[in-house]
Amino acid sequence: MLVLNNIEVIYSGVILVLKGVSLEVPLGKIVSLLGANGAGKTTTLKAISGLLKTEVGEVTDGSVEVDRVRTDKKSPEEIVRMGIVQVMEGRRLFEHLTTEENLRASSYVGGADTTVRQDLGRVYNYFPRLKDLCKNTAGYLSGGEQQMLVIGSGLMAHPKFMLLDEPSLGLSPKLTQEIFGIVQRINAEEGTGFLLVEQNARAALNIADYAYVMENGRIVLDGPASKLRENEDIREFYLGLSQVGKKKSYREVKHYRRRKRWLA
Repeated sequence: MLVLNNIEVIYSGVILVLKGVSLEVPLGKIVSLLGANGAGKTTTLKAISGLLKTEVGEVTDGSVEVDRVRTDKKSPEEIVRMGIVQVMEGRRLFEHLTTEENLRASSYVGGADTTVRQDLGRVYNYFPRLKDLCKNTAGYLSGGEQQMLVIGSGLMAHPKFMLLDEPSLGLSPKLTQEIFGIVQRINAEEGTGFLLVEQNARAALNIADYAYVMENGRIVLDGPASKLRENEDIREFYLGLSQVGKKKSYREVKHYRRRKRWLA
């Protein structure tokens, strides 16, 4: 179980971004974190992975735990070794290296070559296209291929939990469906837990077991994904559908006001 207990995050000692966030990601489950830009979703992931330290941020209250072991005071390297891997937004990779060199760079340092070869086989099993492109320079791959590569690189570390930040960003609906289908397969076959940050609420809720909605650094709604898909507030604001199923205009969505009962 990955657990956030009422965490607060401050940047540069003065900017309060997360204001008491609590959530749980059970091992083997897919949990989605929804919210608009600036809600604090990426900061939440970095609080878990330890990458806040690279941006003059810190967890100032609460705790992050994996299997009841506190991790918020550990380094990013220690957190990776504990089985938590963040796949960052924007498809971060070594553009000048080949596809396979990127994957090898993500394997455990000092691992036996036979283990690395087995791990490459695992990744190519989920992403056959990467095997075909193994000698290609990563910077010349398409957006969808690069997204497959960064997820595959995360798999090389044998994560218990994978933190995915906007994996559908810039991808076509068809590619998004393909990527999310592979995430479901990894979840089912590897038992990997996923915390999925997404603005594509429809796609995220279709594969998630549970979901949280974040607004202004706080969790304002949570529940089983199947129920949130039918929630009127979610349908109107995040899916852009009115009660009768008609698409709402951008102006209506933009000026949507969250119902007060969310804060109850």
